[in-house]
Amino acid sequence: MKEYDFTLKYRLGSPTEDAENYLGILAESGCDDAVVGIGQNGRISLNFIRKAHSALDAITSAISDVQKAIPEAKLIEATPDFVGVTDIADLFGFSRQYMRKLIQTKGAFFPEPVHEGKPSLWHLTDILSWFQEHESRAIQSEVYEVSKINMQLNVYKSCMKAASSFQDGFRFEANAPNKALQGTLRFATRP
Repeated sequence: MKEYDFTLKYRLGSPTEDAENYLGILAESGCDDAVVGIGQNGRISLNFIRKAHSALDAITSAISDVQKAIPEAKLIEATPDFVGVTDIADLFGFSRQYMRKLIQTKGAFFPEPVHEGKPSLWHLTDILSWFQEHESRAIQSEVYEVSKINMQLNVYKSCMKAASSFQDGFRFEANAPNKALQGTLRFATRP
């Protein structure tokens, strides 16, 4: 078994709800391997370091455990996924200036951002793949696995939101590798 480090960010049922009320039930529901962030009413963030056979198993079981503890919570984002120039520089031990120069130098050969602007954002999995392939950088397999699953989860969540917004003309279907995950995804991405 490997250790997977990831964060799940949730919106609670009410914007004034105090997340501190859920600390005990989260621990009882299997989230005792998470550091819980409760700094904002109506929100809760859980940074897991979970042992599992795969990142998929780790993230799926964590979502399921949160679902048991807080059924009305809505998943906002799974991280790591979206990264900016500073995040990438920190990950590889570069300065931001060097990272910007690398992006400019490589131009069209550098991964396409999800959002181009200030700041530009990329999916971490695209960045890790590119650095491994083009810069011969060693990438921790656990970090890559988590970033890949989180990207899929966040994209799935965005597509389901878009599909519910555009009743005439936009349809999205995705199949998870098993029924348990499909149910977890439907729960995690419900409107």
